[in-house]
Amino acid sequence: MSTITASALYELLQDNASQNVIDVRTPVEFAEVHVTVAKSVPLDSLDPATLYETQNLSLEKPLYILCRSGQRATKAADQLAKAGFPNSVVVEGGTLAWLEADLPVTRGTTKVINLERQVRITAGSIVLTGVLLSQFVNPSSVWLSGFVGAGLIFAGITDWCGMGLLLAKAPWNQKA
Repeated sequence: MSTITASALYELLQDNASQNVIDVRTPVEFAEVHVTVAKSVPLDSLDPATLYETQNLSLEKPLYILCRSGQRATKAADQLAKAGFPNSVVVEGGTLAWLEADLPVTRGTTKVINLERQVRITAGSIVLTGVLLSQFVNPSSVWLSGFVGAGLIFAGITDWCGMGLLLAKAPWNQKA
């Protein structure tokens, strides 16, 4: 898998603005702030078979992929490579790196809690609920906390987060 820095992509776009650039964050994350030339293609709806046609992308050019920090972009590049599109380039550090480099972006009026924080809030809430239920209602409710803990361990080992995928489909993450 190839990578490029945010600054290098910006320079490339200065020479030729018609590059293939997609952002695989949720629609609401994209609406909050995004690289101006990027097209929104959320990871949970990425379909390699139809991507190039639906987004009017050129198969002859590399496909530059952005997300918040690079993890979802890497997953998108893997998906595309498995489908026979090896010409994907992940932007190192994603939109955060773009912002840190003080490069131009399009900002919306939407303010959103990013997906990673949503996962932490949800997991913490479920763990706390399990502990409180086990203390005041039924001791076996502690297994709810154990289940979330096991899920977090699995996510850390495999870099696959089911809770994140579910939250990405939540209504508040879909409206742009």
